[in-house]
Amino acid sequence: MNDFWRGLAWQAFCILDKNGSGEIDKAEISSTYNALMHPDVRAGKRSEDEVLTEFLDTFEMHSSLLHPGEYNHKVSFDEFCEYYNNVSANIDNDEYFQLMMVNAWKLGQHNGTQ
Repeated sequence: MNDFWRGLAWQAFCILDKNGSGEIDKAEISSTYNALMHPDVRAGKRSEDEVLTEFLDTFEMHSSLLHPGEYNHKVSFDEFCEYYNNVSANIDNDEYFQLMMVNAWKLGQHNGTQ
């Protein structure tokens, strides 16, 4: 992951890491990711908690392949980057990666930034 992409990942991570602890937990995810709108929750197939846990686990799963045993239901910046490193394997330019991150995390719309 180049420095530009890592910077975008850092911006997104900071949006999620509300308390500045350096780790994202379920409470922080739930304040940004609305699991109530997930189709399975709306259909009554899964609970909001199950969807939030799965969302967090998605980030940790990518990192745990390289670092077994570090599965703690909290996402560090390194785990967050590892996820986007895997997701972006087929992205070959900065503009598309930036578009993906801006759309996913609404970069530039938090804390009065542009």
